[in-house]
Amino acid sequence: MHELAICQSLMSQVERIALEHEAQSVISIVIGMGPLSGVEAQHLKNAYSIASADTLAENAKLIIEFLPLRVKCNQCGSESDALPNKLVCKQCGDWRTRLISGDELLLMSVELAQT
Repeated sequence: MHELAICQSLMSQVERIALEHEAQSVISIVIGMGPLSGVEAQHLKNAYSIASADTLAENAKLIIEFLPLRVKCNQCGSESDALPNKLVCKQCGDWRTRLISGDELLLMSVELAQT
């Protein structure tokens, strides 16, 4: 389960941010996840409780925002939403597209508690 390693890396990043801002604790963490990120949201949530134990984020809420899958057509140049198993242009139907977004896993925000 690579989600645990991802959460451990996330906790390192969040703790670094919290310490830089002299926070007492972390209230919430917002993650942006695309459908092609290779990460299962439920596995990430399960791993989060393990990875956040004994950290400043131990009681923080993990919020996962699902990001859209978008492609740009190499033929007509239009950008459109796509499905993970159907990366075709919605404008002209061509299959020669380039992925613009949908494979990312981003730390979008961290809400900190100060004293």
